[in-house]
Amino acid sequence: MSVLKVNDLSASYRKNKVLHDVSFEVQAGSLTSIVGPNGAGKSTLLKVMLELHPRLSGSVTFFGSSLGKMKTRIGYVPQRGSVDWDFPTNALDVVMMGLYGQVGWLKWPKRSHKDKALAALDQMGMADYAGRQISQLSGGQQQRVFLARALVQDADLYFMDEPLAGVDAATERAIMTTLKELKTAGKTVMVVHHDLQTVEDYFDHVLLLNRTVVAHGKTEDVFTKDNVYRAYGGALRWMKEA
Repeated sequence: MSVLKVNDLSASYRKNKVLHDVSFEVQAGSLTSIVGPNGAGKSTLLKVMLELHPRLSGSVTFFGSSLGKMKTRIGYVPQRGSVDWDFPTNALDVVMMGLYGQVGWLKWPKRSHKDKALAALDQMGMADYAGRQISQLSGGQQQRVFLARALVQDADLYFMDEPLAGVDAATERAIMTTLKELKTAGKTVMVVHHDLQTVEDYFDHVLLLNRTVVAHGKTEDVFTKDNVYRAYGGALRWMKEA
C-alpha cells in the first residue's frame, strides 16, 4: 500500500530552485533514509510535503488523500537546531504538545494523556527527566524528548529531519532501536540522514536526492557506488574502498 505519493514536486528559496520535478512513492512499513549532499534539498523536501514551505508545482498525497485530512496520521521531528530550546518548558510539557490533536486546543489534558506522555518518555529512556527544563538537557537528551513527542502521537507515517545528527552513541542506538520497532509495528518512517557509513545497517530503503531524485528503492538495489557518485557529483570517496 502506498502511504505517500509525490509527483513532479518543485520548490525554491527566493529565486533559487532547490527541488526540481521530484517524484517517488513510499510503501507502508518501510524505513527510508533520505540521503544527499549539502544543499540537495533534503530538509526542504520534508517541509514542502508537510506544507511548511510553499511549492512551485507538483502534488503530494498521504494515504491517498490530502495532508489536511490525514494530519492526525503524520508525525514530524524537525532538526534540533531549528528549535528554541530556551523556551521555558519541561520535557513532559514538550511531549504533551504531541497530544494537542487528541486533547484539543484550550482544553486541559486528562490523566490518560499525561500517562501516554510519560510512557513515551520512558520508551526513550527519559522518564527521570520529565520535570527537567529542556534548556538543561544535553543535545542527545533533547533529541530523545523530541522523538518522544512524535511517538506519543501514535502516527502511521513519521518524517524525521536528521534525528541522529550530533547525538552520542547511546542516543543513536536508542533512536534506531525505536525506529526499527516502529517499522516492525507497521509504521512508515522517512529519515533525513547524513552518515553514509550506516545507511545499509539502519535502513531498508533509500531515497538519493540532489534537487531531484537520483534513485529510490530498496537499499540493496539503490545504494550503489554509481548512484552515490551521481548524487554527490563524484566528489565523494566511496566508503567501501576505505
